[in-house]
Amino acid sequence: MKKIIIGLATVLAGGIVLGLMVRRCRTEKIAAEVSDEGYETAHDILYPRSSQGSKLRYGPVLPS
Repeated sequence: MKKIIIGLATVLAGGIVLGLMVRRCRTEKIAAEVSDEGYETAHDILYPRSSQGSKLRYGPVLPS
């Protein structure tokens, strides 16, 4: 029983580490694409959030 718990803990720790590595790699890739694009194009234009899709406006927006 003790070996099973140790094995599960090892698999869980490995999964967490692997997930963090994948997340970091993805974040670095997105940051590299944004920096290559230049400061003219905002990060939210290249990678819009689905929750803010209706609020995204292209071009100048006059304050209401």
